[in-house]
Amino acid sequence: MSHPANPANATDSANEADPAESRPAGGDGGTGAVAFDRVKCVVWDLDGTLWDGVAVESESEVLPAFRPWALRTIDQLAERGVLSSIASRTAPSVLDALRADAEVAERFVAPQVGWQDKSESLRLIAEELGIGVDALLLVDDSPYERAEVGTMLPGVAAIAPEQVPELLDGLGSGPLTADARERVRRYRTEAVRKDAGRQFAGTREEFLRSCEMRLSVGTASDDDLPRAVELATRTHRLNSSGLPLDAGRVRKLTAHGGHSLLVARLEDRFGEYGLIGAALVEHTADTWWVRLLALSCRVAGRGVSLGFLRWLMDRAAESGAAEFRVDSRPTSANVELRLLFRQAGLRVTDDARAEGGPVTLGRSLEEPLPEHPSWLDITGR
Repeated sequence: MSHPANPANATDSANEADPAESRPAGGDGGTGAVAFDRVKCVVWDLDGTLWDGVAVESESEVLPAFRPWALRTIDQLAERGVLSSIASRTAPSVLDALRADAEVAERFVAPQVGWQDKSESLRLIAEELGIGVDALLLVDDSPYERAEVGTMLPGVAAIAPEQVPELLDGLGSGPLTADARERVRRYRTEAVRKDAGRQFAGTREEFLRSCEMRLSVGTASDDDLPRAVELATRTHRLNSSGLPLDAGRVRKLTAHGGHSLLVARLEDRFGEYGLIGAALVEHTADTWWVRLLALSCRVAGRGVSLGFLRWLMDRAAESGAAEFRVDSRPTSANVELRLLFRQAGLRVTDDARAEGGPVTLGRSLEEPLPEHPSWLDITGR
């Protein structure tokens, strides 16, 4: 199978209406209210969604033409920092044909084409991207497939193509960070990293050492604020307290010296990750209190969370503080980060709180601190 050249330049066919003109009034495909602002990756069905007809039923080797509005939407999502993937129950040869067209293939990350259930495809996509399944959204013309995903993955929303304009509206039109614009490219770089890791013959630690990872940590500049706020808002897996932030609040807190916002950037031999960590710290003469620690899920499992945490402890000790505290709001998503806190010697110091509020964890800075990840080069800036 092949694909018509330059699909992005095609014009809408006479029998294809833009979904904005054809969506049903009040319809939600059975998903209820969808938190579109939490979506990190939109997963597209192929037959009847991205194109008309069924690819494997074609008498020729040419794939059906993409619906131009769908390609426009995928490009708009990328501009908003939202990834696109594919989950289609069809012959794997269809994916081979898609990959043969570079202009199409570059729009999608971690595509899944085969005969497995859609819910299984979405699990594989989330695993490949290193994000939670609840950060995915399925666009599928089949009510059955949407229902299957809704039943097997209750945290995942599934909408019909007619609802795509609601998705774009729900993502908002606020200013984008440079990191968001680079997100699709960075996930492609991450795919190269993962492939290198699979082919590496040594241990996991040896591979991490070979990556030449460099973590740069320092006080946030004004230009860093939008990305730091984005991390606080959009991260769940590596978010300690869920404290809501906005640039105005951060500026107000840090203006008088009682708080600081510290940020971390990461790079390795494959490329730059960008700004991947933020910590809002309240400090007194004898205590550093981390009110929020948030890191990108892209750095999970690489020792970066521990490296950032240890750097914060070192700076606290250098400032003369005797105690280090962290606000931790337990959720089903941030178990990994809470385990790290325990391994770093942080224990509950005061669990008197409003229902649903954060737990205060703390430890003495006069006792031995956790070891630095030996494969991670950490510098201050």
